[in-house]
Amino acid sequence: MKIMFLGAAGTVTGSKYLLTHEQHHLLVDCGLFQGYKQLRLKNWARLPFDPASLDAVLLTHAHLDHSGYLPLLVKLGYRGRVVCTDATRDLCGILLPDSGHLQEQDAAFANRRGSSKHHPALPLYTEEDARTALRRLSGFPFHQAWKGPGGLEARFLRAGHILGAAMIELTFSGSRLLFSGDLGRPSDPTMQAPEIVESADYLVVESTYGNRVHEGGDPASRIADVVNRAAARGGSVIIPAFAVGRTQMLLVYLHRLKQAGRIPRDMPVFMDSPMAMDASDIFAAHPADHKMTPAETRAAFAVARYVRSADDSKEIDRQAMPKIILSASGMATGGRILHHLKSYGPDRRNVILFTGFQAGGTRGAAMLAGAKTVKIFGEQIPINAELCDLGMLSAHADSTEILAWLRNFKKPPRMTFITHGEPQASDTLRQRIADELGWPCLVPEYRDEHDLTA
Repeated sequence: MKIMFLGAAGTVTGSKYLLTHEQHHLLVDCGLFQGYKQLRLKNWARLPFDPASLDAVLLTHAHLDHSGYLPLLVKLGYRGRVVCTDATRDLCGILLPDSGHLQEQDAAFANRRGSSKHHPALPLYTEEDARTALRRLSGFPFHQAWKGPGGLEARFLRAGHILGAAMIELTFSGSRLLFSGDLGRPSDPTMQAPEIVESADYLVVESTYGNRVHEGGDPASRIADVVNRAAARGGSVIIPAFAVGRTQMLLVYLHRLKQAGRIPRDMPVFMDSPMAMDASDIFAAHPADHKMTPAETRAAFAVARYVRSADDSKEIDRQAMPKIILSASGMATGGRILHHLKSYGPDRRNVILFTGFQAGGTRGAAMLAGAKTVKIFGEQIPINAELCDLGMLSAHADSTEILAWLRNFKKPPRMTFITHGEPQASDTLRQRIADELGWPCLVPEYRDEHDLTA
């Protein structure tokens, strides 16, 4: 068995792991590179393998940095199955077509403005390409053995993080290789904790927050402070929220705060993301994959007014009263949130509330780093609004939580590969694992290949 690291190496995006076993080829995750331009250009680079040679693709979860390259993989000739959990399949059903649609919009915008060196600018893939790729997806239950090529077996174990997120345990030639995927948190208010794993011969573990420990305290109290502070000065709270996972968690908190009278009950909450609405429906359709009862889910999701049309989205910005707006995307890279940032960012009364990891090269990262202006639709927009970052709401385990999960292993893996993190985060986690657990571990680089049976 050989593993090649084709993404999430030196960065948090682009997750792709190519496995070669007895002339069979398997891809674990198939994600887009996001953030810095030099990373995004890798999405256009020629793959070091023929997509038609793959026997299967396995997905840990639906986030685009793990699934968003699939439409292009199929477009380039892949004809096999894409195996994932049922909820991941359903979430990909909304995320991938939306990604294709945005790719088309970006290309059209570049052509209108003449801002691309390519004439014409083309999308990486289209919405139709994404819908074609969706026909390859097959939902598979947690814990059941999937029989792969060459005697391989795989099982999905619950990773927490978002709906349907899984670790992937691969068994080959009497050895076990475990991919952590994105590990959730043990105290997440909506998602179940990551399952305990006691053994693996080889481990690939994420390190998004490998150099950080999430802020302590009560998230509900912090959210209440932000909302009340903005409302007292006549301002609004703008929340760039990931449509899958984070939006649903925020609705739960806002519902509970309103019920308890801890934020103004008459302050309207707008969910301005058709994708988040669809994701909420999928969340409700998979009650076994989260902690909420059906009644709790219905009540929490009813706290928001749902905005589907673009005209209704614009109307929100024309209403002067204090309000809370949740809109995709979580790193402010695209979508309707950009219109709201353009409208509310210049006003000091407002708050822009970030609730998750901001990858380098994104508008979210730039704002939190102190940028006075950000470029939106070709204009430099001043950012005078108060900025808040509630990292405690992250759906990723932090450094200490990852170490606590690793301590459940009865013996060290032969090798632990640390991926899916910025260089400092990955190396800090490597050092903690080596120092505190005494395990052999390394941080692979892009296109590194390792023989797991040597």
